[in-house]
Amino acid sequence: MQVRRRLDPPLLTALSLLVFVLAWFVTGLWHVWSHPVLPWLTLPALSVVATYECARTARCTELDIDTRKFWGRLGVACAMLIPAVFSAMYDALAGPELSQMVSVRTQFCFGLALAMVLMALLRLPTWQRTRGDWLRFALDTGIIMITAGVLIWHYSLSRIDFSASPNATPRSVMVIIVVAGVSLITFVKVAFAGAGRLDQGSLYILSTGVALAAATGAVAPFIVDKPYLHTCLVSFPMSEITAILAARRQRRRRHLPPPARPAPRRFSLVPYLSVVLLYATVLHYMAPDGGEKLLMAVAATAVTVLVVLRQLTTLRDNASLLDTVDASLRQLDHQVTHDALTGIGNRSAYSDEITARLAAGEPFVVALLDLDDFKVINDRYGHHTGDALLQTISRRLRDRLRQEDTVARLGGDEFTLLLPGLTEAATDELLRELLAVVQAPVLDGSLEMAPRISAGVTASRPDDTAGELLRRADVAMYAAKTAGGGRWTWFDPIMDQLAASDARLAADLRQAITRDELFLLFQPIVALPHGRLAGVEALVRWRHPEHGLVSPAVFIPLAERNGHIVELGRWVLEQAIGQAVRWQREHGADAPAKVSVNVSARQLGEPGFPDEMAALLSAAGLDPARLVVEVTETAVMGTGVALETIRALAGQGLSIALDDFGTGQSSLSLLVECPVSWLKVDKSFVDGVTTPSPQAVIVDSLIGITEGLRMQAVAEGVETAEQAERLHRAGYRWAQGYHFARPLSASDISLLITAAKTPVPDFSSHHGI
Repeated sequence: MQVRRRLDPPLLTALSLLVFVLAWFVTGLWHVWSHPVLPWLTLPALSVVATYECARTARCTELDIDTRKFWGRLGVACAMLIPAVFSAMYDALAGPELSQMVSVRTQFCFGLALAMVLMALLRLPTWQRTRGDWLRFALDTGIIMITAGVLIWHYSLSRIDFSASPNATPRSVMVIIVVAGVSLITFVKVAFAGAGRLDQGSLYILSTGVALAAATGAVAPFIVDKPYLHTCLVSFPMSEITAILAARRQRRRRHLPPPARPAPRRFSLVPYLSVVLLYATVLHYMAPDGGEKLLMAVAATAVTVLVVLRQLTTLRDNASLLDTVDASLRQLDHQVTHDALTGIGNRSAYSDEITARLAAGEPFVVALLDLDDFKVINDRYGHHTGDALLQTISRRLRDRLRQEDTVARLGGDEFTLLLPGLTEAATDELLRELLAVVQAPVLDGSLEMAPRISAGVTASRPDDTAGELLRRADVAMYAAKTAGGGRWTWFDPIMDQLAASDARLAADLRQAITRDELFLLFQPIVALPHGRLAGVEALVRWRHPEHGLVSPAVFIPLAERNGHIVELGRWVLEQAIGQAVRWQREHGADAPAKVSVNVSARQLGEPGFPDEMAALLSAAGLDPARLVVEVTETAVMGTGVALETIRALAGQGLSIALDDFGTGQSSLSLLVECPVSWLKVDKSFVDGVTTPSPQAVIVDSLIGITEGLRMQAVAEGVETAEQAERLHRAGYRWAQGYHFARPLSASDISLLITAAKTPVPDFSSHHGI
């Protein structure tokens, strides 16, 4: 159902007054009015309505401050017309006879109002010009006014008989036309040059009002015999009604983005057109006389025209060259401020936008988005697929955000948003919808990817900088990742305290090796059902001098984030290999047959890691078959650098174990593509093995898969004898967990081996295995 727009009282009043005055004036062309005071009384009312409409627009908070100032000044100009109207009314009606004369007092009042209008125009920020610009503007105005004055005089005023009018003279008419012409030129110049967020259509409406008011000056000679008529009765309503319509249009378009500023013209045709018109006038003036003077005038005109054409040709070539240069500069500017891959803004442009918003004092929200596990996609499917995913993400962000929002790519898989004018609740609603759209599956050929995004969000503060805002958003984003990813988190000041604590802990971790604060524990891996020691898994521990034992769940992710995991992993390898050699030397055949070491994704991505591993084994003299490299599913996904590294390690004779199976991507294709010898079933499945649960079904199914693929299955996290018995019945022959032993020191493992050559307590005698 279409809603009809109703006219509100101010507009209805203004239109009614306008129709009345114009009808009264037109009727007076053939009817003599004996009481002409009535139309004059409508003019102050129109000025009041125009002042009111401009003031309403100036108070509109959705507009920027410069646009509001313009409308405020225009409202003052409309208010200044009220005394000018009364002065003109006094000039026309107060004498013994009706008069069309405009006194100096009235001209002064009009001049003040006109000066206020011109000041409002020329104080617009986009009309701040250099001295050269002002000089060219003055010259163009002079050229236009001289040309227009000559043409109007020659073809109009010089042919009108003013003798019958004691009030209207050629000089007064020319003054009116010149003043209106200067105003019109200023309006048009500003409109075409651009006026910031001031609506261009409103400027055109104001320009039309000035032109109509100026045109009424040409009516004066034709009403000299009708003293009850006055040009002010037409010029005033025209200027006031256009001011009213322009102000209302500006309010209606307050939510629209500012128009693009027009490209500056390379050269102006106005001076050359003026030359042509003046020469044509000269020829027209001299044509009746003929003779040598006309011949000289024609020759001068022809030479001038040729010179003008030559100049225009040169200017056109120069303009074409400058257009090429400008196109190159625009391209360079776009490259400087936009991301080459996605086409959206880059870090530099985004920082500039934040700085500008902060300087303007406008509140806004910054959100920093990061793709979870993006490196896995690059490693598994290649960088081409990763780039296609980034392009899809950026396109979805652009399409879903509002027109006033800003999106940029900071680099890698990080995107950032600038969201002005939103409350916390509105921001949450926008991000909820945004993440639902962005995290929808992405199809790349036959490949389907499900991106996950973590976001950190913070609101601007008066004393902020671009760097500080991005820092807070970054801290909040990592908090979202720590909480599991696929969500957004608002910045909280306590996060800074936690981040500072993490930074101090990370600095201490870098010194932990040299300070001898790290040590290894070894958790036994036993054979079922008797519990004989079959191998151990090396686990790193950190004894902090102030905090005591720091959980691996704290310092391992910390090392992965700051890159120290590579050095830490190398130390663990050296210690584990050295200990395996010492056990073999001390216990011979009774030493653990396998020593498992966890290797991170960062280590697998290090160039030359297989060579480094071979060098460590060779230097220690350890058989590669005795070392097991444990990797997680997310560390080695399909093809990629990590998979090639795994294959190189397996080629050296090392065994590969897939750790925590079932907690990552759980792609069974890994078991085919990756040379896995051991499959370690995660504790989360083992916990439900003694009940009729989905976990028990998965545990039973995995043993069939490993047997078919000729792998060994190790059940992790076994904590009860019932679990051990159930696993053995299912076909599992290897297990580890607190039921058998907690992680032990190297010396405790040695004691376990030497203590009467007996296995870990045999639980089979208690359960009939």
